[in-house]
Amino acid sequence: MDAQTLVDERGELWLALAPLWLEREPRETDYARMVDVIQRHDLSVRELEWVFRLELAPVLSRQQMSVASEWRHFDDHKLMRQLVAHNLRLKGWRRKTWALFSGLTTMMARHRWNELMERVSIARGETL
Repeated sequence: MDAQTLVDERGELWLALAPLWLEREPRETDYARMVDVIQRHDLSVRELEWVFRLELAPVLSRQQMSVASEWRHFDDHKLMRQLVAHNLRLKGWRRKTWALFSGLTTMMARHRWNELMERVSIARGETL
């Protein structure tokens, strides 16, 4: 997969979910936007979990722990470049390694992710 295909297929979703790693708790409008974007991408909960764990968390958790991190907002262009670069390399041993350590990389945003997944389930009319 090339960079443009990644941006076309995942860019909107990645940028919508990035606020899960910001310093502040997501607002109702943030959650509503995330649910709306997730609904348009029509991914299963399992697929979304892997987007969260493998495609986003390795990049955003490093950003979150960095001394020079952007905690209040992200530069979307810079973030997209980092996400694309990460995901282009996400094959073989790298994929397995990130899967193995995904519990650590998702730890800081897990409670927000769980809240989001509850909202997605409600929007889809699924039982919790």
